Amino acid sequence: MAAQGVTKRIEDYSRWYTDVVKMADLADYAAVRGCMIIKPYGYELWENIKSGLDKRFKATGHRNAYFPLLIPMSFIEKEAKHVEGFAPELAIVTHAGGKELDEPLAIRPTSETVIGHAYARWIHSYRDLPVLINQWANVVRWEMRPRLFLRTSEFLWQEGHTAHATEEEAEEETIRMLDIYADFAVKDAAIPVIKGEKSGQEKFAGASRSFTIEAMMGNTWALQSGTSHYLGQNFARAFDIKFLDEENKLKYCYTTSWGVSTRMVGGIVMAHGDDKGLRLPPRLAPIQVVIVPIWRTVDQQGVVMKAIDDIRGALVDAGVRVHVDKREGITPGFKFNDWEMRGVPMRMEIGPRDVEHGTAILARRDMQGKDAKQSVSQDGIAQRVLELLTDIQNHMLAQATEFRDAHLHRANSYDELKEIVTDGWALIPHCGASECEEKIKEETKSSSRCYPIAENKDWDPREKTCPICGKPAVGLAYFARSY
Repeated sequence: MAAQGVTKRIEDYSRWYTDVVKMADLADYAAVRGCMIIKPYGYELWENIKSGLDKRFKATGHRNAYFPLLIPMSFIEKEAKHVEGFAPELAIVTHAGGKELDEPLAIRPTSETVIGHAYARWIHSYRDLPVLINQWANVVRWEMRPRLFLRTSEFLWQEGHTAHATEEEAEEETIRMLDIYADFAVKDAAIPVIKGEKSGQEKFAGASRSFTIEAMMGNTWALQSGTSHYLGQNFARAFDIKFLDEENKLKYCYTTSWGVSTRMVGGIVMAHGDDKGLRLPPRLAPIQVVIVPIWRTVDQQGVVMKAIDDIRGALVDAGVRVHVDKREGITPGFKFNDWEMRGVPMRMEIGPRDVEHGTAILARRDMQGKDAKQSVSQDGIAQRVLELLTDIQNHMLAQATEFRDAHLHRANSYDELKEIVTDGWALIPHCGASECEEKIKEETKSSSRCYPIAENKDWDPREKTCPICGKPAVGLAYFARSY
């Protein structure tokens, strides 16, 4: 049963997504087409995503910094593939202070160039390496087909940029950050992801190799949820990032870049949401437990609120993010539906009878029907809540994993691929040619997602051919419709 005013997923998944984002109060449209306003509830979700990632970055030696929003166009143009890849999306400032600028400035689409320019001034010796920097920032990429959180002209993200003395160190960093993204997606967002390498056609503009975590949404479409790029010496040569090694020889650095954006918010909505709205994993939910008081008389109100104050204090002391819904003139049923729409993992109901019996009713958002509710003692309730939140987190991951695995299939022919991608992901031996990828995209609306690392670990190319063109395959690749 869909929540009132929310389109059912099976009827129109795209409209369902927009309904949920707006009705759950995550975001709204801005005055400029393609931009969005992230509302407090949505921003609190993003802050929890930031926190989960930031602590992982710092634990591996990365430090935060900030670089300018405005980038000279000459910087963008220094790396040929980079400018070619980003030219259609650039927003460019030509006038400032009432005058035409001597050189146009690009509003940051990504920061490899401006950071490369800084690194060239900061790095002189092998003793200066590695440089491990991350920044939290906004970027602008002019979007023709905007969708809240998934594709907007301005969005928030983090972008890591590192410089290393050797190719091996830079490659290790690239995979280390990919693993960090996967760890966050699984443990915090409860989203199972597939780690893999992008094809030559899908890699980042200017990268030598690009890696990705790909997540399956509730309609089986893929969402690229985080990327990590090995840049080789491409940007080091473009920006003259050199260092003297231990033998006093001048060498170019090897660099990496990696990022996750606010599209992760959209991914959480689509990976877990249902016809009642959001379902948020407890580790990221802005509110983990909402308490709904129930009473009919003023005397009952005082008794109920006294018990709630005690329980709330115990939950806060236990580190639970809790909110008491004290709104008056609104029925408990309306409040239940409202918090279900917002995806709060657990609802607690307390009325006069519960106070009398020393109990509380707990309702889980990850489940439906009578199994979702249980009566628990108020004694030791904080510990019980913590246990249930952990169980909800694990259950949501298990649900998402079961759904994903049921829609992953091996295709042995082009006809099988065509059938599979209507409702899943197809794994095929792939030649890697752009002609094949374009043919598949044109005829099935699916694209190459990645060469999954796990499935290609023991890849044997002998007698393996691409089912599209019959040429020798270079590896197994997933194809799916995507955002």
